[in-house]
Amino acid sequence: MKAVLSPILVVSLLKAGSVQSFARPLSSLRMTSTVTEAPEKITLPDSLVRQEDGPDGNFPMRRKMEQMLREAQIKITKEIAAIDGGAEFHEDSWAREDGGGGRSRVLADGKVWEKAGVNLSVVYGSMSQEALKVATERAAEKVEGMEPEEKVPFFACGLSCVMHPRNPFCPTMHFNYRYFETDNGIWWFGGGTDITPAYVNADDMKHFHGTLKEVCDRHDPEYYPKFKAWADRYFKITHRDETRGLGGIFFDDLDDRDSEEIFEFCKDCANNVVSAYGPIIEKHKNDEFTQKQKEWQLMRRGRYVEFNLVYDRGTIFGLKTGGRIESILMSLPETARWEYDAQPEPGTPEGDLIDACKNPREWV
Repeated sequence: MKAVLSPILVVSLLKAGSVQSFARPLSSLRMTSTVTEAPEKITLPDSLVRQEDGPDGNFPMRRKMEQMLREAQIKITKEIAAIDGGAEFHEDSWAREDGGGGRSRVLADGKVWEKAGVNLSVVYGSMSQEALKVATERAAEKVEGMEPEEKVPFFACGLSCVMHPRNPFCPTMHFNYRYFETDNGIWWFGGGTDITPAYVNADDMKHFHGTLKEVCDRHDPEYYPKFKAWADRYFKITHRDETRGLGGIFFDDLDDRDSEEIFEFCKDCANNVVSAYGPIIEKHKNDEFTQKQKEWQLMRRGRYVEFNLVYDRGTIFGLKTGGRIESILMSLPETARWEYDAQPEPGTPEGDLIDACKNPREWV
């Protein structure tokens, strides 16, 4: 028996404490979203950045970041489609009524990936101070001197991605790289790349984290240990007392040096997503697996859904600022599973993953 749940209903139930799990024989849930009005689709212009829109600020950096992320989107989706070998990315461009727009590229029903999406967004306008608190931990200093109900002019440009493979031994991967500006010349970068396997493979994690460390070390040897620890904190599912996966790097509010330096770091990270992730998929995409192992993967996807709808800043920020719902919920897997009080035995492969999620490990 299958059930269809709206993601918004799932998050409402989670926040109300009503959803703990679903008992057998319910095998999986197909995650769907409903849009009441079709988004306006457009032919993407050469740039979505216009000098007359958004707060006064660093327009050359806005254009530079957008162009870099556009190129990364094409590069990543081309390389991922080649690994999949069975499906291509569907593309649509869209306009945002309040300012800006974007381009979504989604692969569905592939040989390797059940669902993979890479979404470019360039948005601007004004947001509530409550929404700014979601976007940054340093909201208080960024609204200093403003009246309590005063709106905050903003510009945001980002590239976000989630990939959900079919095989339980192929991990889910997520990345996001973004640039924000608000009034009074305030700007910052944020982002990261992280991995969510259903099973622990130490060699895979050494490759993934090792690649990220090499990128970080090219820019600042303090970046990897700092951003790895930040990822372990950020991706924690507090109500489960465990992390969503096995981490990676995460950073936000990065403005402690010249913006060009941070831009080059973000560019290097985005251009090495596939080199960190692709070899792991190639290694395991044809691995044999059992029905029980598939069910375990779907349960871990359930944890992924819980984190994204309850804690993820990007999801909450998008909902609070009237973002495009299909892009915001692109991160959700097509299928996920909850079992009542599922507790894997210590010493099993499943128990080892839970231990690694409750006690983050150092991989390199």
